[in-house]
Amino acid sequence: MVRISAPVALLASALLVSGTPVDRRAGIATVPVSRKVGKLTAAELVAKEKARIASFGIFATTGSQAITNEDGSYVALTVVGDQSFSLIVDTGSSNTWVGAGTPYVPSGTSTDTGDTVSVTYGSGSFSGEEYIDTVTLAGLTVTHQSIGDAHRSSGFSGVDGIIGFGPVDLTVGTVQGQTTVPTFLDNLLSQGTIATEVLGVYFHPESGSDTHDTNGELTLGGVDTTKYTGTLSYFPKSTTSPYSLYWGVTVASVTYSTTTLATSVQAIVDTGTTLIYIPTSAYNAFLSATGGTTDHTTGLARFTTQPTGTFTIKLGSVSYPLTPAQYLIPSAQYSVFGLNSRYFYAWINNGGSVAANINFIIGQKFLENYYSVYDTTNSQLGFATRA
Repeated sequence: MVRISAPVALLASALLVSGTPVDRRAGIATVPVSRKVGKLTAAELVAKEKARIASFGIFATTGSQAITNEDGSYVALTVVGDQSFSLIVDTGSSNTWVGAGTPYVPSGTSTDTGDTVSVTYGSGSFSGEEYIDTVTLAGLTVTHQSIGDAHRSSGFSGVDGIIGFGPVDLTVGTVQGQTTVPTFLDNLLSQGTIATEVLGVYFHPESGSDTHDTNGELTLGGVDTTKYTGTLSYFPKSTTSPYSLYWGVTVASVTYSTTTLATSVQAIVDTGTTLIYIPTSAYNAFLSATGGTTDHTTGLARFTTQPTGTFTIKLGSVSYPLTPAQYLIPSAQYSVFGLNSRYFYAWINNGGSVAANINFIIGQKFLENYYSVYDTTNSQLGFATRA
C-alpha cells in the first residue's frame, strides 16, 4: 500500500496522557488522560465516522481488520523498546503498531520476525514488518509483544500508531503465517502481570469549549471504583456475528421518552467512535418523535426546537438514559464544529439499515456519561453511572 498524502487532523476526543504519575493500587494500574480538540468540522467528522461504520462489516466478509478513526480516539504515551510513542487506545482494533509519525528504531530488546503485517482501517491503513519487543503502558510491561513497524501508513496524523484493546479475533490474517497474535492485555495476563484481563474506561465531557482538561482515565487489570457511582452491571459479550468479533452487546430496547425506537438489536461499544449511531429505522423514528431532520450540510440530526425527552438505551433490565443536555451538542462547541446557532444538533445519528454490516455503535457520547468495562476474562461488558 502507498501512503496517501491526505493527513488527517486529530479531532474531538483524542486523549493524551497527562503528566500525572501512574496510579498503582489493589493489583491494577491506572493512567490519566486528557482531551485535545482538533480542526474537523461536524460535516468532516460525520463523514469520517460513516467510513468507520462502513468498515465494521467489511471484516466479516474480507478478513481484513477494518476499524479505527484517530479523529475520535484515546491516545496514550506508550513505551516500545526504549522509545515513547503516542498510540491510539482503541477497543475497536487489536494489533499494536508504531511508525506512522515517529519512526521505530529497533533496540536491544527488539527481535525482527521477518513476517509482514498489514491492516486496513476505516480511515486508513498500514503495512510493514513484525517485531517482538517490550511494551509498557500505565507502568505495566509485556516483554514479548507483537509490534508492527509501519513502513507505509495512510490516514494517520498526529499519532504514531495504535495499541489495540479489541478481541484477539480482530488480528486474524494480519500477520504473515500467523492465525492470530495476542493483544497487549492478553500478554499482560499470560505473563502474570495482571490477574484478570479487564480494561476500564472513564472520561468526562468537556465543559464549554475548553479542550485540554485532564478528564479521563484508563484502568488495566481491573476497575476503578472511584470513577463510577451505584451498581456496575455486566452484560454478556454478543455471540451474534459479526458483532461477536468486536465488543458487541445485545440491546433490549432504545427509546425516546415514551416512544420505542428499537427492540432486541445488536450493538458494538467502541471508544474510537465519537457519536452514537443507531439503525436507520430507529433513527427515523427518533427524528419523527423529536420533530428533527437530517441537516444536509453537516449530516447531523438538527432541530429548530430543542428536544425535551430522554433518550434511553436499555441493556438487559438496566436502563441507561441520556438527557437532552447529554445527547445534544453544547452550544459552546458550535464554533469548534462549524454549526449554525439557529438550530440544535444531536450526537445521535443514522448507523445504516443493514444489521449484518453493524449499524448500531455505542460511541463516546454515551461513554462520557457511563463508566465502561471490557472484561475479556469473563466475556462481558460492564456499565455504571460515571462519577
